Amino acid sequence: MTTETASTSASAPAFRYAAVTFDCADPAELARFYGESLGMSVLFSTDDFVLLGKEGATGLGFNRLADYRPPTWPDPAQEKQAHIELGVDDLDVAEKRLLELGASKPEFQPGGERWRVLLDPAGHPLCITTLV
Repeated sequence: MTTETASTSASAPAFRYAAVTFDCADPAELARFYGESLGMSVLFSTDDFVLLGKEGATGLGFNRLADYRPPTWPDPAQEKQAHIELGVDDLDVAEKRLLELGASKPEFQPGGERWRVLLDPAGHPLCITTLV
């Protein structure tokens, strides 16, 4: 490593992956869904934003967007924007629990027996898989 590279690296700020934030109409409702699903607690909350997390782990944020339009997946009319992948031990058990918490299951399922696509209460696709 050259002196120039070392000094550039030494002065560069350290970044840590802190959270992913989803836009939605109701941050409290979406935080409740993911908090119960993933066993995460509320770390910060206002009327317009909720941050979930666990000590030393990456968090999930939920931001109120006044004109939020849910994705129409798999119809591309309103793209999915982003989705989350959750590793599970049993697809049937995990699907049942997420449906009880307020998820819905679209008819189109592209994953066969490898994964399933559900929609969170705000319409964001989320995948559950035994591959992870």
